[in-house]
Amino acid sequence: MTFSNIHTHGFIRLACAAPRLRVADPAFNVSETIPLLRRADEDGASIVLFPELGLSAYAIDDLLLQSTLLEAVLAAIAALVEESRSLHAVVVVGAPLRVEGRLFNCAVALHRGRILAVVPKTYLPNYREFYERRQFASGERAGVTSIELCGQSVPFGTDILLTASDVPDLTIHMEICEDVWMPIPPSSFAALAGATVLLNLSASNVTIGKSDWRHALCKAHSGRCIAAYAYSAAGTGESTTDLAWDGQAMIYENGALLAEAERFAAEPQLILADIDLERLALDRIRMNTFGDNADALRDRLAFRRIAFALHPDRESDLGLRREVERFPFVPNDDARLNELCYEAYNIQSHGLRKRLESARVDRLVIGVSGGLDSTQALLVAADTADALGLPRKNILAYTLPAFATSSGT
Repeated sequence: MTFSNIHTHGFIRLACAAPRLRVADPAFNVSETIPLLRRADEDGASIVLFPELGLSAYAIDDLLLQSTLLEAVLAAIAALVEESRSLHAVVVVGAPLRVEGRLFNCAVALHRGRILAVVPKTYLPNYREFYERRQFASGERAGVTSIELCGQSVPFGTDILLTASDVPDLTIHMEICEDVWMPIPPSSFAALAGATVLLNLSASNVTIGKSDWRHALCKAHSGRCIAAYAYSAAGTGESTTDLAWDGQAMIYENGALLAEAERFAAEPQLILADIDLERLALDRIRMNTFGDNADALRDRLAFRRIAFALHPDRESDLGLRREVERFPFVPNDDARLNELCYEAYNIQSHGLRKRLESARVDRLVIGVSGGLDSTQALLVAADTADALGLPRKNILAYTLPAFATSSGT
């Protein structure tokens, strides 16, 4: 194992892809999916996420109910199974699948020729511009726990987690679009059950302001779940009969945006980010109430855990695909910086004011070295004295000459 390799330090590389597609043309769509998958694999990705119903297209209405289309989707999945045999990454694609006489909107996870699991969508929107219940059944009422797919017996259901046996803290959960818009998304229970990487295959159409709302959802959800949250939405090639698409893809980690794709792009999009799995695991331990919440909901956390060996590249220097701020506590945005400085100043001033009132003290003694810390302390002391109606002469400021004292001091 190489020291400079990301896997040595508890990171995993996650990719979101948004390929071009054609409506109701699985053969074309898989031909566009495979090049992006290869690119992501060459870039060291261990997980590659594609949009909802990416093999068939989302906006095809009752064409989803045609046997010809569904059989073409199966052929596309078979092609991906073969392609995945020579790749390192876990691949997650969206496909409509017929199970026990009903149609399900599914996430299909593949790895090295094996179909790890199929997870059907739980919440099917049937309001405003959506009418998914016309074609699909909810995964909550699937009635089966495994299916035959491409000659393999595959776990099927909404209660599935994928756990890497050779990568500490890597447990994957999949949900689809509307699922994350719920007050309690399925991934909330998955996170409490140990999932650290939450994947959302989406075909969310775009309306004015919707991008900000998606960001707010993913940011808050990743922070609340102390997890990575990857979101990949449908884009170029979807039908614009009555909807529009922007291909928004983003990766959040514990409330922080790590990567985002260009929206409304004419070309296929691929974004990558390195997830700090070790940090997520330790933050969950540190936040003891996370475990308390899991205990309180223990009866809802009965997930099936599908084990697989990822076999990541542990020798190559893959670099680091995440920005490391030189000044992590000083934002680049001036407005945000001013807001944080305002908060920091007032936190200190109000705290000192309360301390002086409680101790019934009307004088302050402060050593002024000439550095930034003591200068800030002196300014806070002056503000506090003003707020309490004390004369500033009650602040006794003393210089502390030493070998490093300069004329500037």
